[in-house]
Amino acid sequence: MKVLVATEKPFAAVAVDGIRKEIESAGYELSLLEKYADKAELLSAVADADALIIRSDKVDAEVFEAAKNLKIVVRAGAGYDNVDLVSATDHDVCVENTPGQNSNAVAELVFGMAVMAVRNMYNGTSGSELKDKTLGIHAFGQVGRNVARIAKGFGMQVSALDPYCPDDVMMEAGVTPVHSVEELYRNNKFVSLHIPATAETRGSVGYDLISLMPKGGVLINTARKEVMDEAGLVRVMDERPDIKYVADVKPDNAEEMSERFGERVFFTPKKMGAQTSEANINAGIAAARQVVAFLRDGIDRFRVNK
Repeated sequence: MKVLVATEKPFAAVAVDGIRKEIESAGYELSLLEKYADKAELLSAVADADALIIRSDKVDAEVFEAAKNLKIVVRAGAGYDNVDLVSATDHDVCVENTPGQNSNAVAELVFGMAVMAVRNMYNGTSGSELKDKTLGIHAFGQVGRNVARIAKGFGMQVSALDPYCPDDVMMEAGVTPVHSVEELYRNNKFVSLHIPATAETRGSVGYDLISLMPKGGVLINTARKEVMDEAGLVRVMDERPDIKYVADVKPDNAEEMSERFGERVFFTPKKMGAQTSEANINAGIAAARQVVAFLRDGIDRFRVNK
């Protein structure tokens, strides 16, 4: 069987070596398509592939139609909105992600940006500290749990909202459970977003929620830009000159926001939460192991489509 690794932004060489070892030691063939510039290259390469490993590469209905032998797609990372799940299911293809492999990298970036925000973007003026401040975590998955762990080291008071996570799991981590989104924003000077982009969450964080934040509030988004109501964000920042917004996901109106709000906003030039050598290696090798487990034993523990 053939396993294709198709990455417009390639894995690190050491990650590719690890992937190759996992795939070839299981008796499968590994094929690489790196830095491809045209979708036609992907369509050609996937035509005879039994499995596909990707990063942020888009896998849509056209790709599934071209991949007649495809049995599994593994997205090396937590988010999988770059894969058409409906089409995958229609073509009887299992789609998986690799939850947890990038979590520490994203969580560390949260605090890199939080410190930068409270130190006024290192502009030489007097800032504040994170110790004893309140942090609300919006979704308590793998990233959220790593954020909580690091926040405790800073001496922060941490609470979290996640209807899918039992209260006792949060409490075991030293985190106070919150049961309404309004309460989360109202009672925390810092709020860190970790919700996925779904029909329910798109555009859900906007004026009404952000305006609830205490004076000097800092909203940190390392999730997806789609969860933000950008017009509502601009409106509240116009009305509340004390609010700051820092994000690993550049908004569509980034230029306008930078011009209007200056050092009260910061955006990474591209999504960088998982851009560490450790996360790159961990996610790639995890993806390879999941492919082998599925092809050899039918294990689909991390399946995200029906």
